[in-house]
Amino acid sequence: MTPHPLFSTIEGAFLALLAAFHMAGAFSAVRALFTARSSQGAIAWALSMVMFPYVAVPLYWVLGRDRFVGYVTARRGGSPELHALRAGLDAKRADSALLPHETAVPAAVLERLAGMPFTAGNKADLLVNGEETFRAIFEAVAQAHDYVLVQFFIIHDDAIGRDLKDRLCAKARQGVRVMLLYDEIGCHALPEAYLEDLRHAGVDARAFNTTKGLVNRFQVNFRNHRKIVVVDGRVAFVGGHNVGDEYMGRSRRFGPWRDTHLRCEGPAAALVQLCFAEDWFWAEGGLPRLDWSLESPADGSVSLLALPSSPADLVETYTLAFLQLVQSARERLWIVSPYFVPDREVTVALQLAALRGVDVRVMLPARPDHKLVYLASFSYFPELERQGVKFYRYQPGFLHQKVVLMDRDLAFVGTANCDNRSFRLNFEITMAALGRDFADRVEAMLLEDFARCRPATASDYEDRSMAFKAMARLARLLAPIL
Repeated sequence: MTPHPLFSTIEGAFLALLAAFHMAGAFSAVRALFTARSSQGAIAWALSMVMFPYVAVPLYWVLGRDRFVGYVTARRGGSPELHALRAGLDAKRADSALLPHETAVPAAVLERLAGMPFTAGNKADLLVNGEETFRAIFEAVAQAHDYVLVQFFIIHDDAIGRDLKDRLCAKARQGVRVMLLYDEIGCHALPEAYLEDLRHAGVDARAFNTTKGLVNRFQVNFRNHRKIVVVDGRVAFVGGHNVGDEYMGRSRRFGPWRDTHLRCEGPAAALVQLCFAEDWFWAEGGLPRLDWSLESPADGSVSLLALPSSPADLVETYTLAFLQLVQSARERLWIVSPYFVPDREVTVALQLAALRGVDVRVMLPARPDHKLVYLASFSYFPELERQGVKFYRYQPGFLHQKVVLMDRDLAFVGTANCDNRSFRLNFEITMAALGRDFADRVEAMLLEDFARCRPATASDYEDRSMAFKAMARLARLLAPIL
C-alpha cells in the first residue's frame, strides 16, 4: 500500500529535523572541547551532545557558554576622553612601593587585571545595611548638579523602589541628566509602568541587554550583577544592595538584612564611572558626556581601585584576583559571602592558606534564599575544616554582603560572591582598598558580625541523613550553573 504523500512529507521533515539535531550536536561537541573551562566540563558536554542532542544542544547554547560575545568596552573604543583619563591617573597613582611585600604583590596584580592603578586621595565610608546605604545615596542624588548614573541588578516596584523612582524623576525635572541601567533578567518582574514613569520625567532608562545580538539571543546565563551609583563623577557607591524592601530589612521571610556598601569620593569615583560607561556603551551604543576631572577631597586618605570583571574579559578577572588574595595571605583571610560554591582551584588555595597558618574564616548565612546554593555549601565543610578553614553561620536575618579582608592592609567590598556565577558568568565590580586604616574599619565591622554567628562544622554535614548529603552533593555538581 502506497503511503499518503502527506505522511511521507511529515516523515521526511522529521528525519531532517533529527539529522539537524545530530549535526548540531556534533558541531557543539567539537566547540565544547575547544572552549570549555575544564576537561571534565568539555567531556560532559561533548558526550551529552553526541548521545542526547535533542536535550543537550539547547541547554548548551543557553547555559554552556562562558564568554559574552560582542561586548564592546569603552576602554577599547578609542575615546579621547578616556585616553586623557588614563594619562591623568598617573598623577593620582597610589605609592604601592610603601606597602609591605605581602600586600604590594597582590596590589600590583590587581592593577594589571583592572588595567588601572590604585588611586590615592580618596575618602571611603563603609555603609552598613539598607537604611544607611540608601540614606547616603539619596543625599548624594539630592546634591547632584550635572548628572546621576544608576545601575542595579534588581529593582522592585515597592516602597524603596518607588522612593528611588520619585527622586530620580525629581532630579530629571530639574534639568539634571539621569541615566538608569538595569539587568532585564534581574528586573523581569519590574512593571513597564515603572519605567514609563521614569522616561516620562526625562530619565534615560535602559536595559543592559544581555541578549542583544543574534549570538546572544537565547543566552540567559549571563547577568549584569553590578550595583553602581555615581553623582557628577565625584561620588560613587558600590556594594551588595539592590533596590527592594527586603534589602531594607522589611521582609517577613528574611527579617533583618545584613549587607554592606561602600561610598567613595575622589579619583576612584571616576574608575567606577568608567565601569558604568562601558556597560552603557554596550546597551546604548554611545558614550555619555561625563566629568573625568579626578578631584580629591581635602580629607581623602584612602587608596582605592575599581576592579570590574565580566564574561567579556580575556581572562577570568575576578577568579585571578580572588586567588591572588588567597595565595598572598600570610596572617588572615576573612571571606563573607551569601553564596559559597567555589571550584577546585579555589578550594585547594583555601586549604593551602590554612596549612600555612593563615586565619581563614568564611562567613555564610544561616537562612537560605537559594536553596540549592545553600545545600551545596555544606559539602565543603569536611574537606576544608580538616585543613583548618573555619566556617560561621550568621544568625540574625539574611547575610548578603560581599567582603574579603586579607592581612592588615587589603580589603574587598563589592558585588561578587564566592561562586562560579560571580567568578565567570556575571558582570561584577569590586572595590579594593589599600591601607591599615580602612582595613581596621573592615575588621571592626566583621568582628561585630562574627559575634552574631555560630560556628559551622563538618558535623553539620556529616551528621545529616543520607538524603541530605545526596542533595548537597548533587547541588555541588550543579555549581557551574547555580
